[in-house]
Amino acid sequence: GGQMSKSTPSAAVAKFAAAGKPSGKKDLGLMAMSYGNIYVAQVAFGANDRQTVKAFLEAEAYEGPSMIIAYSHCIAHGIDMGIATDQHIAAVKSGHWPLYRYNPERTLNGENPLVLDSRAPTIPIKDYMYNQARFKMLTKSKPERAEQLLNLAQQSAVKRWSFYEQLAAMNFNNKVEDFSENK
Repeated sequence: GGQMSKSTPSAAVAKFAAAGKPSGKKDLGLMAMSYGNIYVAQVAFGANDRQTVKAFLEAEAYEGPSMIIAYSHCIAHGIDMGIATDQHIAAVKSGHWPLYRYNPERTLNGENPLVLDSRAPTIPIKDYMYNQARFKMLTKSKPERAEQLLNLAQQSAVKRWSFYEQLAAMNFNNKVEDFSENK
């Protein structure tokens, strides 16, 4: 645990990233959506339990592969585990963790398969990140680097939200015929 990987968020300090991770994390949900036939949801139970339950029910009902990506706090994040759900809320409100559901079956009714379940960011990413030791520790050892990475993380969150918003706004007025073998 606590190691840097492709899913480590930018600006996080981790093993093999003592100066903070400069690159962004992979977008596993978007990668899965690109196949077009996978149910994908991103959830944070502490932020929106109804959306989480709805995603699990839809994933279970979907006739095909389903993937749910859940925000999960960890003791290695350096937070008070007693109030961990506050981090779920801050992750969503900052745009670090947008909530969505992607259901390919919606295209059969002429609907966009992507539904955004969270709003555009309403708090700066700093209000999410600096509650966690993995981000805050860099402000003590390398404050200029921390500020630089914080700015990159903020830009990344805004760009990611804007991209998802554009995808969710796409017009799917024409019904798509279901050519699957499982009809």
